[in-house]
Amino acid sequence: MSAEAAPLKTNLPVPKKRPDSPWRIAIRRFARNRLAVIGLFIVVFMFLLCFIGPMFSPYSLYDYSKLDKNLPPSSKYWLGTDKLGRDILLRIMLAGRISLLVGLVATGISVIIGATLGALAGFYRKWVDTLIMRMADIFMALPTLPILIILGAILSDLKVEPTDRIYFLMLIIGVLGWSSISRLVRGQILGLREQEFMQATEALGLKDRRKIFRHLLPNTIPIIIVSATLGVAGAIIFESAMSFLGIGVVPPTPSWGNMISAANNLIDFRKRPWLWIPPGMCILVTVVAINLIGDGLRDALDPKMKK
Repeated sequence: MSAEAAPLKTNLPVPKKRPDSPWRIAIRRFARNRLAVIGLFIVVFMFLLCFIGPMFSPYSLYDYSKLDKNLPPSSKYWLGTDKLGRDILLRIMLAGRISLLVGLVATGISVIIGATLGALAGFYRKWVDTLIMRMADIFMALPTLPILIILGAILSDLKVEPTDRIYFLMLIIGVLGWSSISRLVRGQILGLREQEFMQATEALGLKDRRKIFRHLLPNTIPIIIVSATLGVAGAIIFESAMSFLGIGVVPPTPSWGNMISAANNLIDFRKRPWLWIPPGMCILVTVVAINLIGDGLRDALDPKMKK
């Protein structure tokens, strides 16, 4: 009588599931936030529309037609024409390039200045911290929009070319917006510099530059991303406001702000809504979508949120 075969026993180790990285956890949290995902799709759509859409337009920025001026939306002109007979849809797409580019570059300048100064203040403390934070207090106390209006008027008096004004706007908005980011980064650095990994860098004798830019600043990336995302929306609003007042991006270069400003009389406002509603809606939808993304990133990157 044969004995039943005993099950084979192996001593092979059971493979362990790799723990998820913090970034994967953050991506999953972000994906569960429906409003943030909707905002992301809207922003991606606006970028595709503004940077790729003009390639498929049958019209040009410098196409003028006296016979087609102030036409309402139709199959030929989907969003109508302005007082010079130019296609509104094409101008909105080209204006979006300017507004989005100003928002991104100006925020990038703010992040570079603010993150660097905030890291220096939090790392060195003492008189360096005092000097940088007092500078940040001064910049935060400045009325941003009136200063932008004054600087825009100076650019107009200096007769700066329309294409060059865009770069000056980016620089001005970026320089005026670094203080809030520097405070956030400083607060993070003050806590991080007391962690064990920083004690290890002291034992290894690393230089201060490597400690700051290789070990401290990378750990502040989540809060920088959130702040920068919300800063893009603010920069777009500032650029649109200055262009609306005629001291930002000036014609013939289109921006959403100066397109709204073109409808500057009661007849245009009441009888030609296609002149100002489309660019106004673009500003509204883009800014709201960016704010939704910022809120979603804040919730996803917050380590105190439950998994």
